[in-house]
Amino acid sequence: MDIYKVELKDMRADSCRYEYELDDAFFEAIEAPDIQKGRLHVQLDVKKGISVYHLSFHTEGVVTVPCDRCLEDMEIDVDTDNRLDVKLGADYLDEETCITVPEEEEYIDVAWFLYEFIELSLPIKHVHAPGECNPQMMGALNAHLSRMADDDDFEEAEAGGEVEDSSSTEQEDGQPTDPRWDALKSILNNNK
Repeated sequence: MDIYKVELKDMRADSCRYEYELDDAFFEAIEAPDIQKGRLHVQLDVKKGISVYHLSFHTEGVVTVPCDRCLEDMEIDVDTDNRLDVKLGADYLDEETCITVPEEEEYIDVAWFLYEFIELSLPIKHVHAPGECNPQMMGALNAHLSRMADDDDFEEAEAGGEVEDSSSTEQEDGQPTDPRWDALKSILNNNK
């Protein structure tokens, strides 16, 4: 992991470029919590300013994450540009706009920053395109959801009552339903 340590204090030129190829070994070495696999190319440009170093990252490639719906691996494209300002100081300090690195260290380890930039570029929801989820898992999920709906009907009947609500609608069989449950059931139906 020493290749991710970027020399700051002893930079010979005003700017330099680093290139990294990130693979499964990278994500395993940093013990990445969410991304386990990937193939990415990172270009890092470091420019020395008067009292600060400007690090510009460009990352392209593909990462593999589990689908939130069927848990099968899926690939997500990554194409992101990020910037990090670093200065040398007495102690390590992570501020919103700038990272301060102890002057005696003379370098910054960018490995975790690379991971964070990649993870932040991913969509919040990791879901296959419609029809691409594992059919066995989707069948089990749909069967479970159907059983849950049947259990809810049984529990409501066993409790001895229907929910009285002036805004309730009627089911096809003439029994009133609570519109709040109707809205939730429509969400379940959209995930099928």
